Amino acid sequence: MTTLKVGDKAPNFQAKDQDGNTISLNDYKGKKLVLFFYPKASTPGCTVEACNLRDNYERFQSLGYDILGVSADSAKRQSNFKNKYDFPYPLLADEDKSVINAFGVWGPKKFMGREYDGIHRTTFVINENGEIEDVITKVKTKAHTDQILK
Repeated sequence: MTTLKVGDKAPNFQAKDQDGNTISLNDYKGKKLVLFFYPKASTPGCTVEACNLRDNYERFQSLGYDILGVSADSAKRQSNFKNKYDFPYPLLADEDKSVINAFGVWGPKKFMGREYDGIHRTTFVINENGEIEDVITKVKTKAHTDQILK
């Protein structure tokens, strides 16, 4: 699990979004950013989480937050996910896991008694100065907005 904590500088990153645009942490200088990592596009839990953020997007915007989703899915899969559910924010296609590893959210997981490596559902709230303001490791997919804007 991640070793990043509140007060740490967020790792600088650069990756392509679902449309092939390069996005980096520097793009969000002077803004607040909700950076959420999810295991796999179009799976039930990830869909519920991403839709919860979509449904509250105007609330985030009114408070000065941008949102960015990250998984190791391909750009095509991210694009299909974004278009199917009409997400107003970009999704990074971090296939080489450079952003995932920088934030330390890749590691051993257990599901139905089976152990495997995967993405730990984790959200980082990053302030205007690029510092981590909050780390949410126990994400409630149906109420994620409330967890972030508590």
